[in-house]
Amino acid sequence: MAHRSLLGSREDINPSHTFSACCKIILYGWSAERAMIKQTFLLLPGIGQVKERRLWESGVLSWEEFARRDALQGISPRRKTVMDRELEAATERWERGNTEYFYRLLPSGQHWRMYRRLKEDTAYLDIETDGLGSGAVTTMISVHRNGRTVTLTRGMDLTAESVRQALEGVKMLVTFNGSTFDLPMIEREFPFTVPRVPHYDLRHACPKVGLRGGLKHVEVMLGYRRPQEVEYVTGEEAVYLWRLWQRKGSENALNLLRRYNQEDTRNLEPLADTVYARLAEGLLRECAR
Repeated sequence: MAHRSLLGSREDINPSHTFSACCKIILYGWSAERAMIKQTFLLLPGIGQVKERRLWESGVLSWEEFARRDALQGISPRRKTVMDRELEAATERWERGNTEYFYRLLPSGQHWRMYRRLKEDTAYLDIETDGLGSGAVTTMISVHRNGRTVTLTRGMDLTAESVRQALEGVKMLVTFNGSTFDLPMIEREFPFTVPRVPHYDLRHACPKVGLRGGLKHVEVMLGYRRPQEVEYVTGEEAVYLWRLWQRKGSENALNLLRRYNQEDTRNLEPLADTVYARLAEGLLRECAR
């Protein structure tokens, strides 16, 4: 599935957009190589998105630049000293790869900012269940990492240990509605197997860039095509496929369900790329207003 990063180069930005002078400073200060997290000040006490944008507009585009400034408008010398220490600690943890620190400190809706830099250590995750009621159980978990997909199946190889191994070393998780469904389900059945790392939930990120609806609907909007055998399989049919396997031992049903679950995770990667690019561009548009 072809997808482009809107911040990969200056030419990637839509030429029809008109940016203010301060916004151009931000645009050209950002690059694919520079981690957006080091341009993020929301982790500092008392800094929200409005104050963060004002820092960018004043030319403070990195933690290093923040520390170099002797004084900043709206921040007292005492607070500046405290914030300098906070950023020094954040830099040390980031360089050590301690993403759990940022999981706790950064608002969950802003975890996407770490995606580009953490992509090589990101796991795309999706589960299937035998229903949606309070008694529902997880039937399948697929984890897609670095071009390889691992699928764990209930009654075969789905255990707490196998889930832990599938997520070992992960620095970030990407899901679609995982905050309220997938991850709580896994935690309930397999406690302490999901690492406390940044979580980029596309279910909540997509509407911010005009992509509304479920995963399949969003895929259609972006022109993604699934293999024909699973193109029209729905979540309800996935439950039926599992029951068909349980009650009649249908290998075909199990294999189709496995393929469906795997496609869910694989399609999360290009979708995460696209949404990340649009969210990043959105920050520039806000500045241009």
